[in-house]
Amino acid sequence: MAKQTQTLSGPEKVAVLLMVLGEDVSSSLLKAMSPAEIRQVGVHMTQIKNIKKEMYEELLHEFTSSFYTEGDINKPGDVFFKDLVSHSLTGPDGEHMLAAVEKDKERVPFKSLREIDPRIVANTITNEHPQTIALILSHLAQDQASKVLALMPEPLQLEVVTRIANLETVPEELIFEVDEALQEGLASMGGEGRQLILGGVEVAAAILNSCDRRTGDRLLEELEGKDSELAEQIRKLMFVFEDLVMLDDKSIRELLKEVKSEDLMLALKTTSDEIRQKVFKNLSQRASQMLQEDLTAMGPVRLSDVEAAQQNILAAAKKLEQEGKIVLGGGEVGDVFV
Repeated sequence: MAKQTQTLSGPEKVAVLLMVLGEDVSSSLLKAMSPAEIRQVGVHMTQIKNIKKEMYEELLHEFTSSFYTEGDINKPGDVFFKDLVSHSLTGPDGEHMLAAVEKDKERVPFKSLREIDPRIVANTITNEHPQTIALILSHLAQDQASKVLALMPEPLQLEVVTRIANLETVPEELIFEVDEALQEGLASMGGEGRQLILGGVEVAAAILNSCDRRTGDRLLEELEGKDSELAEQIRKLMFVFEDLVMLDDKSIRELLKEVKSEDLMLALKTTSDEIRQKVFKNLSQRASQMLQEDLTAMGPVRLSDVEAAQQNILAAAKKLEQEGKIVLGGGEVGDVFV
């Protein structure tokens, strides 16, 4: 190429610039160009034999200089981002992106711990005071909290569950003090004197419900010996696999529609005859006969696989309850629904 940069047309400059930037970057830039623009650039690019170092350095300098702005940038970042999204994403996509960013900006206690492996969380907080551990677990997702709890020493597990169950309201300042002690660099909290409601017994029941069966049963039994009234309150709010026997036939049939056959077979491996019969009678005659034959022929299986299958079925039951299709436990014996 004999032309100097000052004599190059716009499309010619773009052709040179794209070659300098390389294929990966250039391919992304091409996506923002119209077919007509790509054709113009392509014509000039295919005629380039080589690019002198002096030429592309001059061109890069010209390119970067075009971004230089005199004075301050007075447009607030939130306004700029909103305008940027409105030009890049239209309709619901843009609205969802703006809503997602606003949600991410919210200050959520222990948010950074929620994506961390439970083993790391357990190692990090096991030496904290039991009240501090209870505070932290109350803010984690129930599944994660149950895994963290199971990784702690058994005497500490009971102490933590007891404290979770007795938590009601905690000053927001204390929560963020604990959070800041665990995560450096978090922004200072806002607001004074507010209280965050943690759920108390409900949270303890939900976490124990997500524990593996052995851990949950053992903790409830130990809690029974320490505080029988509290244990009973938690037990009433829990719903375990064997409680499915309390569902009416219509609810059982609704649940069976959502359950994988392999999960159902595994889940029934260790259950009582009562719940097995409940399931058998709500299947078709052929499906019931096949399931019974499969159970009889089933060899030894890992207890963890059985418990995982039962948790899958319980998750399906809770989803149906949220959708208003069935009603799970939580009421007293003799409760009537109208």
